[in-house]
Amino acid sequence: MTTTLYGSASTASLVVHWLLIELDIEHELVLLDFDTRQQKSADYLALNPAGRVPTLVIDGQVLTEAAAIALHLADLHPQAGLLPAPGTEARAQAYRWMFWCANTLQPAYRAWFYADEVAGASNVDAVRDSARQQLEAGWARFAGHLQQGGPYVLGDRVSVVDFMLVMLIRWSRNMPVPSDTWPELKAYAERLKARPAFAEVYRREGITDWT
Repeated sequence: MTTTLYGSASTASLVVHWLLIELDIEHELVLLDFDTRQQKSADYLALNPAGRVPTLVIDGQVLTEAAAIALHLADLHPQAGLLPAPGTEARAQAYRWMFWCANTLQPAYRAWFYADEVAGASNVDAVRDSARQQLEAGWARFAGHLQQGGPYVLGDRVSVVDFMLVMLIRWSRNMPVPSDTWPELKAYAERLKARPAFAEVYRREGITDWT
């Protein structure tokens, strides 16, 4: 099986790269230079017309969307135990929280980081304020969930959803109220950051912040 990940350091591709290392999947990493807009090159757009990362190619099959790729990797490697059995209540909760990441948190982050895309340059402040409020409310909700049902999103056992959530917690590190301001989220993130694969993905991508 040949596996190639197209990504860029410290972006949404980080969770896929982290999982590839966690699952000990041999792969090639192709880091795109966003400063030169390599993700908008004709060659890359032929692979991923959205011009975004990540893109994972497994034996010629092209996969996009970080949450979908993460779930698929967990399915391909059931021996790692990163997803509950299909059809169980725990599996349904895994889907619930993963789609919450993709449908609630990620759009709010995009509005924060690319506010001019949403409503034009003249409305950047209003868009970012709304995005910030959405994210802070979301993280407060998740902190409450961990208080009642932690230490991981599905309880006692780590799952693929935790990898996605910790990446998204990291994205708030330079916001007015970083998500790890909540003690529950800080402790939660530290548990995942202690995994050897986290240090290794940092090393390979040359990331030095939020250690």
